[in-house]
Amino acid sequence: MPADSQKCTAAAHRLPEELRPVFLQLVKEYEFLTTLRYGRGYVAYEVLADLVLAGWRPGGERHSDSRL
Repeated sequence: MPADSQKCTAAAHRLPEELRPVFLQLVKEYEFLTTLRYGRGYVAYEVLADLVLAGWRPGGERHSDSRL
């Protein structure tokens, strides 16, 4: 499902405005990596929204083996 799907939009709108960019970044990166590994961008938007609400933020530098 693309990041502009109805499910993604619904999950994003339950987040405070300032967390939506973090959520959308996580969705895009997660979808990209699941597409690489499985041929399809599986995303559980509500779970990713829960992770952002729980404090998930990108914090480290990407490792040289990263596919992003």
